[in-house]
Amino acid sequence: MIDILIITIAIFLGVVGIIGCVLPVIPGPPISWAGMLILYFFGHGTDSTGEPMSSRLLIIWCIITAVVTVLDYIVPSYLTKKSGGSTYASRGALAGLLIGLIFFGPLGIILGPMLGAFICEILFGQKTAGQSIVPALGAFAGFLCGTGLKLIASGMMMYYIFVYIR
Repeated sequence: MIDILIITIAIFLGVVGIIGCVLPVIPGPPISWAGMLILYFFGHGTDSTGEPMSSRLLIIWCIITAVVTVLDYIVPSYLTKKSGGSTYASRGALAGLLIGLIFFGPLGIILGPMLGAFICEILFGQKTAGQSIVPALGAFAGFLCGTGLKLIASGMMMYYIFVYIR
């Protein structure tokens, strides 16, 4: 009975981790990694050949999780600035993400950073609409890159969760 509970919790954490890659309020990759960690510590970390999950694999995925989580905060700001955006555009992208999430759900998560960067560049950066569109697209590209990295990492950890369920 406890085995089923542990396996269920690990799978649940893997799924929540994948969902968290898209929702900014849930730290996706760390939650996915917690699913692997539970399998490792409760002795369910063996693959179909009976080979146990190694601590090395767990440490590697911990490092990947940390790097992806940090990059998720750096990449959108970096791409916004590289595309000519000011600090206002970076802050607007973050504000747009949060406002979009609260009021418009999944569509707001996608369009919020772009609109936030665009509006803040016009209002505070005193740029024209034509000058503001490029940083807005940079914010959008940064969001897509960060989300993509998190989805790949969490998807791979979900794969390992399934591999190491015995």
